[in-house]
Amino acid sequence: MLSTLYAAMARRRRERYAAKPELRQRLRSPVISVGNLAVGGRGKTPIVATIARMLIDMGERPAILSRGYGRARNEPGVVIVRDAAEIRAGLDSAGDEPLMLAGQLPGVCVLTCPDRYRAGTLAERELGATVHVLDDGFQHLQLDRDIDLVIVGREDIAHPVTLPGGRLREPLDTLVAADAVLVEEGVVIESAGLDLPTYHIRRETPPDRGATVAAAGGRPVLAVAGIASPDRFFRDLREAGWSVADTMAYRDHYRFTRADVDRIVANARRAGAAMIVTTEKDYVRLQPFEPLAVPVGFVPISLRPEPFDRFRQWIGSELQTTRGIA
Repeated sequence: MLSTLYAAMARRRRERYAAKPELRQRLRSPVISVGNLAVGGRGKTPIVATIARMLIDMGERPAILSRGYGRARNEPGVVIVRDAAEIRAGLDSAGDEPLMLAGQLPGVCVLTCPDRYRAGTLAERELGATVHVLDDGFQHLQLDRDIDLVIVGREDIAHPVTLPGGRLREPLDTLVAADAVLVEEGVVIESAGLDLPTYHIRRETPPDRGATVAAAGGRPVLAVAGIASPDRFFRDLREAGWSVADTMAYRDHYRFTRADVDRIVANARRAGAAMIVTTEKDYVRLQPFEPLAVPVGFVPISLRPEPFDRFRQWIGSELQTTRGIA
């Protein structure tokens, strides 16, 4: 009963914005939103990073607009985490995901603010942004967008229960509001009757960043993750050839303390681990405690819509249409 009521409220909210477009604020430059229907992680931020790199290669000057969830210090205005040249904010003001993106993406501007129209306006006026990428934006209806990308995972299809107490923020039929769907491996949504461009997400470990299996010298490691789906990360490590002696999971965006770090190091020693291996996002939150008594490294996970050339061509065409370019 509660989930049905929540679904009705979510639909009513979306219908209100659709019926009154004047309620939405419009930026001068195009807006690409990456979001999902589920609570928790579906890989939005890695997809945002992939799109930002793609836009740089297309000659754009992208700005990533983030809410900055989980920041230790809630700044009242816009925080410029990085401009095209350098990182300008630390973990407490930026948040872990924006700071992670800032470290990954030279040439890309990253800004945090609950009011993402305000952040986008600043990015256009002061940083020369030509296109915006909205991280976790499908439910952020206050800001108008030109391309709505929605990620759908296996659990979203297998157990489509709407909040409260369920897995989805909005019901599956809300996908009609998307412009394209990005699906995890094995997900089929044709039965939903949607006529949308669909791209499959490929997971990979980039060889040019982070720690490699060789770094452990054939010895076991302790795996640590404070993300929405830690078990998926642990499985990725094993599939990539890491010998995982033990794992430690924390809630998403968890703020590590010195006591936590001491426990992690003690567990690593107890397991005979050569090193501590974590996610790129967790590494951002562990860096203030370095050096640790046991070496720590991150293993990045990259997500890429496939077929990528077709996805890139579609994004380019949509941007041209938005700008009125024939």
